[in-house]
Amino acid sequence: MLISPAWAQAAGGSQGGGIESMLLIVLMFVVLYFLMIRPQMKRAKEHKTMIDALQKGDEVITSGGVLGRLSKINENYVTLEIANGVEIHVQRPAVQTLLPKGTIKNID
Repeated sequence: MLISPAWAQAAGGSQGGGIESMLLIVLMFVVLYFLMIRPQMKRAKEHKTMIDALQKGDEVITSGGVLGRLSKINENYVTLEIANGVEIHVQRPAVQTLLPKGTIKNID
């Protein structure tokens, strides 16, 4: 014969491979949760409380980078005064950052 027969390797050695690999997957998920998912949920919660606490006269920056003062607040929308006599309507979740009072000196 030109081809030698192939023999299967004898079973033995590691029998706990299933449990070890399952523990590795669970450990990877726990690390993923604490490094990525949990901080993102915390940031989302902080953003929601900031959005709920908006008041007329607050100075904000939107997610598009528009800087203005809140002139009207609705349930779903806010009106930003970006210059004297110039107002725009944006959705409440578009407000990204609440600035300290007095950051905007003059809107002209």
